[in-house]
Amino acid sequence: MLEWLLAPMDATRVHEVGWHLSWHARIMVLAWGILVPLGIIVARYCKISPKQNWPEQLDNRLWWNTHQFCQYSACALTGVGAWFILNAPPLAGGGGIHWYLGWTTLALACVQIAGGVLRGSKGGPTDSAKSESVRGDHFDMTTRRLVFEFVHKGAGYIVLGLSCLTISSGLWQANAPKWMLAVIVLWWITLMVISVILQRKGLAFDTYQAIWGPDPSLPGNKRKPIGIGISRKK
Repeated sequence: MLEWLLAPMDATRVHEVGWHLSWHARIMVLAWGILVPLGIIVARYCKISPKQNWPEQLDNRLWWNTHQFCQYSACALTGVGAWFILNAPPLAGGGGIHWYLGWTTLALACVQIAGGVLRGSKGGPTDSAKSESVRGDHFDMTTRRLVFEFVHKGAGYIVLGLSCLTISSGLWQANAPKWMLAVIVLWWITLMVISVILQRKGLAFDTYQAIWGPDPSLPGNKRKPIGIGISRKK
C-alpha cells in the first residue's frame, strides 16, 4: 500500500518538477484547497456563534473577519503562485487543460474581489460609520446589493468547483505521487461531510437577520433570502 501511494499517478511518466512548479503547487493548494473552502464554510455556517445570545446580540463579526482573512490571503497567495509559474521554464507540451482552468479560476477570483469593493454601503443601526441615517445598500437591500449577492455567491461556488478541478489537473500534469491526491481528496470529503452536518442543523443562516435581527418590518426581511438552503429564524 505504501509503495502504491508513493508511486506517481501515471506509471508511464516520471515525476520531475523544478522548484518553480513545486512552490507553485504548494502555494496554490494552500490558497485554493484549504483557505478558500474554509472561508466559504465559515461565511455560510458561522454567522451566529454557538454562545451568541441572538437576537439580543447582533452582528457578530467573527465570521466576517475570518472570511475576509481566508479569501484575501488566498488571493495574495495566488499572486505569488502565479509569479512562480510565469517565471518557470517552459513546460513540454504546454500547460494543457490545467492552464485554462487556472487562469479561469484567477479571473473569477478577480471578479470576487471587484464585487467586494463595489458591493455598496452597509447602513443600518450597526454601521461603523455611525451616521444618523440607517440607509445603506445592504440594510435597504438595494438593486446594487442584490446584484452583488447573486454574483458573489454564484461565482464563489463556481470558482470553488473550478479550483478542485484545477488542483486535480495540476497534480496529474505534474504526475504527483498518489498520496498527494489521496490527502487532498480526503480533505475535501471531510469538508463536504462537515458542510452536510451543519446544513442539516440549520446553520446556513441568513446574513441579514444575523446582522439586524428578525424584525419583519426591516427591508431585507420582507424578501426571500438569497441563496440555496439559507434559513431564517422567527
